[in-house]
This record gives sequence, structure tokens and C-alpha cells, in this order.
Amino acid sequence: MKLAIIGTGKIVHEALFALEPVDRVEVVAIFARPHSKEKAEALAEKYGIGEVYTDYDELLAKSDAQAVYIGLVNSAHFPYAKKALLAGKDVILEKPLTTTAAEAKELAALTKETGKYVLEAITTMHSQIFDLMQEELPNLGNIRSAQLNYSQYSSRYTDYLAGKVAPAFDPECSGGALYDINLYNVYFVVGLLGSPETATYFPNRGFNGIDTSGTAILTYPTFNAVCTGAKDSDSPCFSIIQGEKGWMRVNGKPNVMTGLDVEVVDEENPRQVPSASGGMQRAVITRHHEADPVHHRMTREFGDFARIIEERDDEAAAKAIATSVQVMTVLETARKAAGIRFGVDTD
Repeated sequence: MKLAIIGTGKIVHEALFALEPVDRVEVVAIFARPHSKEKAEALAEKYGIGEVYTDYDELLAKSDAQAVYIGLVNSAHFPYAKKALLAGKDVILEKPLTTTAAEAKELAALTKETGKYVLEAITTMHSQIFDLMQEELPNLGNIRSAQLNYSQYSSRYTDYLAGKVAPAFDPECSGGALYDINLYNVYFVVGLLGSPETATYFPNRGFNGIDTSGTAILTYPTFNAVCTGAKDSDSPCFSIIQGEKGWMRVNGKPNVMTGLDVEVVDEENPRQVPSASGGMQRAVITRHHEADPVHHRMTREFGDFARIIEERDDEAAAKAIATSVQVMTVLETARKAAGIRFGVDTD
């Protein structure tokens, strides 16, 4: 698959490194706005990229890239993706897919009209551990709770406190903790358990109204999922799903899952024994799954995307965009429930 890279920011640097061992992808072009041309030229030289563009329309018209990878600020995702689809390119779009559910639905509709794909680059869904969690989920019985925490002090937060606002903390750029970091938790829950009935959000807000951290509560018919994400503080990160017959837990960040612990009731051994807390504990079976080493957390997703695009796997592409629309609907609902407004909002 021939791929064009859109952008020169930190995530693009990571993507180009992640792509190095992916034989199915050839990066043939890179785009930057005129003021970032030198950055694009440096990346082109480092990674052997043949073409550098500072005009996006020109890239779409002249490049022989089959797909574009868009690694721009959140607010630019929708217009750049829409233009690429209409130009006949498949799209790999950094998370979050868009800013609003309406934008996500419009992109989904365009995939049907154009026959092209939109695939969201969300590493959670392209992980060996996530695959194992899907396999283990039925063993937990009826789900009763989900608790997730992804907290990571942002390298840009100190500047933010001093009044220097990077796109990650700018409402005009659709930034904030919910869309940048808690999104991984929401994707994790929706990907495993489906769409919630309701979504609310309780943010800690900075001087410009952006959420620097917060907790989203996703309500399901028989349980709640509590998703905490922070860019203003640190905490041990974890993801726990618990059911009537057991639980499973990922220790660490949901975008870099290296291991999974599972504990389920031993149904062939109904005995109960006293616990240290004074209750009775069921006999259980424990399992630990360890992920294979990877070149970079984004490497597998690019391999998956290349396969889907090259093989024209309509089923996988349709499932991916449908999940993206579900997640975007949850994020927007939760954000607006908390009164957080972005630059693109009209209501």
C-alpha cells in the first residue's frame, strides 16, 4: 500500500518509526503547511520519502498514494479526511476520529458513496491483549462493573499553567483530556461492551474552560463504566472489567497493553473458603497473558490497516467506522453534558 503522511508533529514522528518494519506499506509522500516545510523535508530525508508537498489539494491530485495518514490537530481531522475521500483516497485518521458525531456520521456516509475507507488509528483496538480480552469476556458472566484510569501528566501542562496553550489544551482545536486521553478508556469499554445508554462527564477545567482531567460515567442496563483520564496529574493506570463469575485486569495504559490478569470461578470446584476480610471466597482459576514484544505500539495497527485496504475488506472497514461513530457519539454526549464547548460547535 502506498501511503502519504499528512503532518509533521510528534505523532507523525512516532508513526514513521512504527511503520519501519511494516513491509506492506510504502510511504511515498508527506504534506506540511508552508511554515513547516523544512520539518517535512527533514522527515523525507530520514525516512526516504520521495515527495514533499505544501499544498494538500496538489498532493491529493498528483500523488500516487492509495491512502493518506492524517496526523493533524483534532479540529482538522474532519475537513482533511472528507477532502481525501472525495479525491478517491482511503483514509487512516488519528484519534479522535472527529470533533462531533455528525462529522463522524458524514464520513461514514462518504465511505459508502465513494467506496473508500476511513480507519481510526486507535491502538487499543489493535492489540494482542485486547484480542485476548474479547476471548475472555464470556468467562466473566454477567458484567457488573468497569473501572478504567489513564492518567499521564502532560509535557505541555506546565506551559498551560503559565498561560501558553498548546492545541492539546485548546477548545478551538478540540483538545482536552476527554478527547485526548480518556478517549482510550471509552474506546476500550465501547469496543468490548458496546454503546452505553447514557454518558455523563465530570471534568476538572482550566482557565480557558478546557478539561485538564475528568471522569466519564457510561451507563449500561445492568452496570456502569467509570472512565477517568488526566493530563494534569499522574496515577497508576489500569482497566478492570468484572462480572459475576470473575474479573480481568490490564495493568498499565490502555494504549500500550502488555499483559492481562484473569480470575474466574472454578465451576468444577464449588467449595468456598473464608477470606481474610471475614467473608467467603469462591474457588478460582487464575490466568496471566503476556503480549509478544512489538517494535512500537502503533506498528500492528498500520499492518492491520494495510491488509484491510489492500484486500478491500469491506466487513472489517465497516465494523471499524461503526465503532468510531459509536465512540464519537459517546464523547460528544459526555462533553456537552459537562458544558464544554469547542470551536466547531453551533448549538
